Amino acid sequence: MNIGVLGGGSWATAIIKILSDNERSKKVNWWIRKEQTVSYIISHKHNPHYISSVYIETQNILPTVNIENVVKSSDILFVVIPSAFVYNELKKIKTSAFRNKIIVSAIKGLIPETGQIAGEYFENNLKVDKSKIGVITGPCHAEEVALEKLSYLTAASENPEVSAIINSIFSNQYIKINVSDDIYGTEYSAVLKNIYAIACGICHGLGCGDNFQAVLISNAIREIKKFIDVIHPISRDINDSAYLGDLLVTAYSQFSRNRTFGNMLGKGYSVKSAQIEMNMIAEGYYAAKSIYKLNQKYKVKMPILDFTYKIIYENLLPPMAFEELIKKID
Repeated sequence: MNIGVLGGGSWATAIIKILSDNERSKKVNWWIRKEQTVSYIISHKHNPHYISSVYIETQNILPTVNIENVVKSSDILFVVIPSAFVYNELKKIKTSAFRNKIIVSAIKGLIPETGQIAGEYFENNLKVDKSKIGVITGPCHAEEVALEKLSYLTAASENPEVSAIINSIFSNQYIKINVSDDIYGTEYSAVLKNIYAIACGICHGLGCGDNFQAVLISNAIREIKKFIDVIHPISRDINDSAYLGDLLVTAYSQFSRNRTFGNMLGKGYSVKSAQIEMNMIAEGYYAAKSIYKLNQKYKVKMPILDFTYKIIYENLLPPMAFEELIKKID
């Protein structure tokens, strides 16, 4: 199959590495927004901005700024654009260009303009057949992929053939694939864990230790379960890697930008100053607002979500928000 990757960040670069290390992936079309980045990669065989240790063989990896050509020439597309920019980038392309293609989300965020997870957006706005939609989720950090650390990913789709295709082109000596049919649950969980990673960072910045973090995470996975059981009530094991595993690595890892963002807020940074200093997108920032608004409809009890939202969007001081939080979790 002709493969396309849309996005030029750290996770997109990690996916490029995974695909290039798999003998079944012969050619990969790679869309990157900035011309200077494309030129640098072609000349130097590295992404200058994200996990630059990854070597990129441009005989097999074809970087370009022409998103329409990547979509047109690919049978399977991995969308790795940050959720905040998905709407504006993909609206440039006619919906007919996505017809009969497999579209796989590696976004881990809600589309802010529509409040949808990527799978819903692909189906309802891009008119992609539901049987052609897939999701790739963690637990997995791009930085550890660059180091070829053993990692497990979950390929989710309601169509077993799509999951099997993702498995065949992703599996290699350091990437193992689990398969799931819970496309909604895995994608919402991937969104929620970023919010809870921010909460963990805030609490760490406030001086909380491992004892409280363990309590916070145990409450967080229960919040995730309650929410996704309401959104998409099917039988699932919340302790699987796609749910609990992804939450744990994002909440605890040194590579987690969401935890880093939260840690800065806990230490007294403003939201704006933390974003400027990081110079990277913390998906949980956008997700907190989208999920909070969505939960106004479902009214699931989610005190950790509320804690994070109030600090980010209502300017509630972290120590005051923390005093409220500890009265609501156990």
